[in-house]
Amino acid sequence: MVCPRPVTSPVTIDGDGARPGPDVVGFTTLLPLTHVPRFNGRVSGGERRLMANRLGVDPQVLALAVARMTESVGNSFLIVVLPLFIGSELVSGATFGLTEVAITGIVLSLFGLVNSPLQPFTGRLSDRAGRRKVFVLVGLVLIGVASFAYSLASAYWHLVGLRVLQGVAGALIIPTTVALVNDLASDGNRGGNMGTYNTFRLVGFGVGPVAAGVVISAGPYAVAVGGETTFVVNGFHAAFYVATVTASLSFALVALLVRDPDVPEAEAGEALFDGFSVRDRSGRGVLDPVFTLGLASFFMAVGIALFATLGDIVNERLAQDATMFGLQFAAFILAQIPLQAPIGRATDFYGRKQFIVLGMALLVPTTLAQGIVLDSWLMLGARFAQGVAGAMVFAPALALAGDLAPAGRSGGTLSVLTMAFGFGVALGPLASGFLVAFGFVVPFAFGAALAVVGLALVQTQVEETVTDRRSLLEPFTKLLGGG
Repeated sequence: MVCPRPVTSPVTIDGDGARPGPDVVGFTTLLPLTHVPRFNGRVSGGERRLMANRLGVDPQVLALAVARMTESVGNSFLIVVLPLFIGSELVSGATFGLTEVAITGIVLSLFGLVNSPLQPFTGRLSDRAGRRKVFVLVGLVLIGVASFAYSLASAYWHLVGLRVLQGVAGALIIPTTVALVNDLASDGNRGGNMGTYNTFRLVGFGVGPVAAGVVISAGPYAVAVGGETTFVVNGFHAAFYVATVTASLSFALVALLVRDPDVPEAEAGEALFDGFSVRDRSGRGVLDPVFTLGLASFFMAVGIALFATLGDIVNERLAQDATMFGLQFAAFILAQIPLQAPIGRATDFYGRKQFIVLGMALLVPTTLAQGIVLDSWLMLGARFAQGVAGAMVFAPALALAGDLAPAGRSGGTLSVLTMAFGFGVALGPLASGFLVAFGFVVPFAFGAALAVVGLALVQTQVEETVTDRRSLLEPFTKLLGGG
């Protein structure tokens, strides 16, 4: 690819639309209106490049990111709502000998355990169909239906069934939205698009639990209908209704503002199970680079999720309260929100691999430190630094995998990474709960060791895809040289 340089030049038009010349500024070009390709209800690659703005973000990707943020707000409500709902008098039933805490853990983990193994199938199905949008819309409908149905649930098995339904919905949404971002992006702005998409998604995930607590605490609500009849809605049901509304808003945004890009039929997925590989078919390495990036994503997810189940132990060890633990838990997300987009965009200019390698290297000390520090603020700093490391891995890894994905197969290709991340988030808490019995530092040493393995694998098995890239030291050399 050719990286943009700060000199303007015209854009040439061929049969496939607009193609930026070698000196295009960012992704904003000056083009006579008579040369703009006519909009026909479908968005071609050339038209997408013309619509891209100075940040290198496709407008449809921005719309999709806002839709995912909206859905994530409601879906993440359940992280706070379901444990409290299970512990309330509103739900009961057979527990099959399990404790309330165990039931809560099962209900919460089912989302990841169901959607993660299904993602390669749904991603590949979207490749085969040559369409992503319909999968996203069906998934959002299922999310909305399940969210509303929680207000009707009265038994534990109802919650289990609804959580499974939401897991299926997640499998329809997660790989196909990432594939849509990849399809809408170009080689020159894929990192920026992935980073922006992840930023909005994380904002939704971070806002949701906080908003859920406010909605529950402020209940019950008296709702007047017709000036005479008054309905009382408790805080739990109000939270479920809010989640339903956010899913509906997300559906509307995707339906109105996002269109499937053209995927040539000849290049669409040919077989449901085709395309996944463990070994490098090119013969240049041992492991397939996409599979390697999946392993790195899995190792990263395990490392960041180790902290989640150790709240009581961490609080006792650091002599702190639950509020500080909540800040420490959120620090990982707070660090990523401002960094995902600029880091993703930087990979378009400076290359993807070196950011992933630096991120995996930073994961090692930041993960291990969490098992060593004895001060609450140092723990907060370690979690924040771990978030910085995560921002350097996730979006660049998705962008690099997107670069490697054959035309029409980004759903199946990128689902390897999203599936791996989902499995890592599910396994991390289980691993820490088991390993902490051998010493508080053990789970974090385990996570750091996985990061070392991931670092070695990325360094040796993954090649850079941005061929014309700048050096990370270029800004400093220019500054020192006075240029």
